[in-house]
Amino acid sequence: MQINSGNLNNRIIRSKTTYNSSETPASETRKRWNIRWIKADMDKPFLVIVITLLVFGVVMMFSASYAWGLYDYGDGYYYAKKQILAAVIGIVVMYFVTHFDYHMYQNTKLAYLFFIFTWVLNLFTAFKGREVAGAKRWITIGIEFQPSELLKVAIIIIFAYIISMNYSKFNKKWTYGIVPFAIIIALCALTLVLQRHMSGVLIVGMIGLSLMFVGGVPRKNFWAFVGVCAGAGVMLLLFRAITNGDLGYISERIQSWRDPSSDIKGSTYQTWQSLLAIGSGGVFGLGFGESKQKFLYLSESQNDFVFSIICEELGLIGAIIVMLLFALFVFRGFYIAANSPDKFGMILSAGITIQIGLQALLNIAVATNSFPNTGISLPFFSYGGTALMIQLIEMGMVLSVSRQSKTME
Repeated sequence: MQINSGNLNNRIIRSKTTYNSSETPASETRKRWNIRWIKADMDKPFLVIVITLLVFGVVMMFSASYAWGLYDYGDGYYYAKKQILAAVIGIVVMYFVTHFDYHMYQNTKLAYLFFIFTWVLNLFTAFKGREVAGAKRWITIGIEFQPSELLKVAIIIIFAYIISMNYSKFNKKWTYGIVPFAIIIALCALTLVLQRHMSGVLIVGMIGLSLMFVGGVPRKNFWAFVGVCAGAGVMLLLFRAITNGDLGYISERIQSWRDPSSDIKGSTYQTWQSLLAIGSGGVFGLGFGESKQKFLYLSESQNDFVFSIICEELGLIGAIIVMLLFALFVFRGFYIAANSPDKFGMILSAGITIQIGLQALLNIAVATNSFPNTGISLPFFSYGGTALMIQLIEMGMVLSVSRQSKTME
């Protein structure tokens, strides 16, 4: 097996199949909107990486959550049982999604309606969601979940659709390559800021900008837009901080990042406990299940700081294994994207790969105090049933692309 040469942009330009409505016969266009069952082989290396991350993640989440399960619910297996159930459901749904022709997501109505639905759901959450520590990120509709997880998927699909339909116009008129993306990113940022979900703003914004770059937006226009986004982000952050009294909260996070030992009994407590867990693990760790910090010292040890427990129990070796798995995930995801038969499949695969890789990078950076504490979960490892199921559905989308790509040649 040989990896085709050329980067993602070159693959976009040289793509044989465009699926542009102006270039596709009407009969093929109608067929594209139907749900077709694809029987070709999926990319097995990518599947193995995903399953390895999932199993490893569930096992380590169980270890990290045992003490908190006993404390919160009187059952050390509470979090593990719910996560395993979500994993089983997610795998089943992922399997079916791998067989669906991914071009069904390129349906104009589906792409826009899904984005509008998720945006309205997030707006509803901003006003009616469950409030935790001043932030409203959760709603309960039969099950409790974060609508921002769906928004990540929606922005990837809508960006993939717009890029695949308008790529040829990007160099002709800058409005095609900037305006629609600017509107979508602004709408997403607005509803997430209202939720006080700044980590969500960061991730969604970076996903959007990354897809614009990969999608072939002219570099001059792209970097000008990045500059505008950066300026708008700073202004929005300051406006939010001043009007809602969050300036002290933001300064505390920055102080915690700059000097985690400055207030270990107060604002820097969580970061300090995370660093203690990582440091005490050494090279080989204390052993599976032997963490001390997970016994109610490190809050959110089963969620945002599960990587700290991995380091404590499995040491530097365990940390390297986790990072290596995510690096392999990103490499293989981009390989599938680069070998996609069309632009839409390429952007869809690249977007999902970027999302998971970006979250993993930021989570590890927060746990090691390389980045201010922003409350970002580690994909496949952090507790969260609905988030895990959505991630597995996304994996099904990438594997669906691989069934029609050249990765099996």
